[in-house]
Amino acid sequence: MMATTNEPGAMRVLIADDEPPARAVLRELLTRRGVEICAEVDRGDAAVEAIQTLRPDLVFLDVQMPDLDGFEVLARVGPAPAPLVVFVTAYDEFAVRAFEVHALDYLVKPFTDERFEMAFARARGRDSTTADATAAARLISAAPQVDAPPGHFVVRVGRRTILIAVDEVDWIEADRYYATLHVRGQTHLVRESMTSLEARLQPAAFVRIHRSAIVNLRQVRELRRGATGSVELVLRDGTALEVSRSRRRLVADRVIV
Repeated sequence: MMATTNEPGAMRVLIADDEPPARAVLRELLTRRGVEICAEVDRGDAAVEAIQTLRPDLVFLDVQMPDLDGFEVLARVGPAPAPLVVFVTAYDEFAVRAFEVHALDYLVKPFTDERFEMAFARARGRDSTTADATAAARLISAAPQVDAPPGHFVVRVGRRTILIAVDEVDWIEADRYYATLHVRGQTHLVRESMTSLEARLQPAAFVRIHRSAIVNLRQVRELRRGATGSVELVLRDGTALEVSRSRRRLVADRVIV
C-alpha cells in the first residue's frame, strides 16, 4: 500500500507492521507531520524488499511479523546503507536486543502521541549512523496514558481532535493492542487496551461480555439464546454480540431489558 504526503525535502518513511490498526495509527501520526509515507507492508520479506528498493530514511518496524521478524529484517538488509529504525511492538522484552542492533527508538503499544513525538523528533534530528542506546531504560518504562478529561475519550476525526463522552459509546471492540469505539454508527480507534478500558469504565454502566467486547448497558435491547445454544446481546441499533460462555451469568445478572 502506497501513501504520500509530499513536501519538498520531506522525510521518507516506511511502515512495516502486520496489524492494520497499528498501521492506521502510524499513518495518521506521520501524515500530520508532513512526511512522505513511501510504503506500508505487513510481512517481513516485504519489508526487506521495500527497504532495499525504496531506500526510506526511517522505518517503523514491528518486531513480530510473518515470514521474518524485525530483527531478521535488519539482518537481511545489512548495515549499509541502513535507514533509521524505530521498533514498534506490544512487548518490552525485546528492547535490549533492539538497541544492540542500533535501533533509534523503541515504542511499546499502545503509545501516546507524546511518546511518538519523542521518537519522531529524535529521528528528524539524526542521521542513520547515530543511535542513543542510553535511552533504553527510559523507553522501556514508558507506559500507556490516557490524554482525556474524566468521562471522555479523545479521538481524531480527519484533522480535528474531538471529545466523545463515555456514555455516548454503544460498545467497544478489541482490535489486538488497540480498541475501536462504536458510537452512533461511527467507529473511532483508540490506542488503549481492553483491560485498561475495562478498569476505568464504570461497572454500573458497562459490562465486558467477551474478551473482545465491552457493552454500554444502556444500549442493550435484548438478551437472547441462539439456535446453537449461544447467547447474544442485541443492541438498540440491531447489532448482535456474542456473550462468552464464562461471562453469561454475569451478563444475565447485569442486563435489564
